[in-house]
Amino acid sequence: MGELRGTHVPVLLERCLELLAPALDRGDRTVHVDATLGLAGHAEAVLERHPRTVLIGLDRDTEALAHARVRLARFADRVHLEHAVYDELPEVLTRLGYPGVDGVLFDLGVSSLQLDAPDRGFAYAQDAPLDMRMDQTRGVTAEEVVNSYSHGELARVLKVYGEEKFAGRIASAIVRERERSPITSSARLAELVRESIPAPARRTGGHPAKRTFQALRIEVNRELAALEAALPAALDKLDAGGRMVVLSYHSLEDRLTKQALADRVRSKGPVDLPVELPGSGPTFRLLSRGAELAGETEVAANPRAASVRLRAAVRLDPTTGGSGRTDRERYRRRVRAMHQPGTGSTTGPTVEPGPTPGDGRGTDEEGEGT
Repeated sequence: MGELRGTHVPVLLERCLELLAPALDRGDRTVHVDATLGLAGHAEAVLERHPRTVLIGLDRDTEALAHARVRLARFADRVHLEHAVYDELPEVLTRLGYPGVDGVLFDLGVSSLQLDAPDRGFAYAQDAPLDMRMDQTRGVTAEEVVNSYSHGELARVLKVYGEEKFAGRIASAIVRERERSPITSSARLAELVRESIPAPARRTGGHPAKRTFQALRIEVNRELAALEAALPAALDKLDAGGRMVVLSYHSLEDRLTKQALADRVRSKGPVDLPVELPGSGPTFRLLSRGAELAGETEVAANPRAASVRLRAAVRLDPTTGGSGRTDRERYRRRVRAMHQPGTGSTTGPTVEPGPTPGDGRGTDEEGEGT
């Protein structure tokens, strides 16, 4: 395994612990899944705070798992570490004999270990072989993608996964270069990207190769396809009162998270009925309004927290009708308000108070849902 490469500062650690605590502090034994274990910073804190909690840690990176195993050795009697991608969570839980869990954490994106290890090829600022596989035991490398995809396929990857508006120009430059010789170096690829982007555009938005490297990493590791399957699967495995927290680092991850949660917090019955039809009510409640951001102090101490977006939800108890307000109740309350004397209007909806602006926290009341 060797020495730990890179540094690891868990993002929004205290906020994650605060959100998960009500689910992990109940009963004689609770089960928490860290779906993206990494170097186990969040996992270690959960185990320290909750001595009755069993941890199931998943990661596709064997080097990260090796370091996590050492870090969590003192908790070995209540830790299961699994070499798996997060969309394999249902199979892992079945194999371990856990039909449901109390907490789930997703800390998405590339890990500190992968970013700081120059030979992994994730960083555009360091020269390295174009690998970018989170699991180096399987799958295609970024070098294979860059040298074998057609111009159209490359442009699609860069545009969709990197949201790169110069995707076609970059793809053309890659195709021209590889006709002379294969592209094997991260530094050479970064230079090609820089040369492909007009000079005025290079002056804003950070490193010119940032979006290209993000897109290739997502393609190589099937990150969005795995996440799209993993989020609903994880929600399905939460017991009543169980909580899920997701940390996203770009808009594509956050959009999938938002959609997965929105589907569970809405009533699916006709809004004008006085009662909820059986099985049509929301099954989850959001724990914040919109996405929460890291505060200025944390970003200053840990720049990798600058782009984080946190979303969280709790599973409602179907036997008690859950807690929090449903879409139907909000609708009926607005209708009542429109007919109350002194409201100033009988036609427009009421506006509910939101979180304090700029606190980076949102509220632990009902979330916005969309």
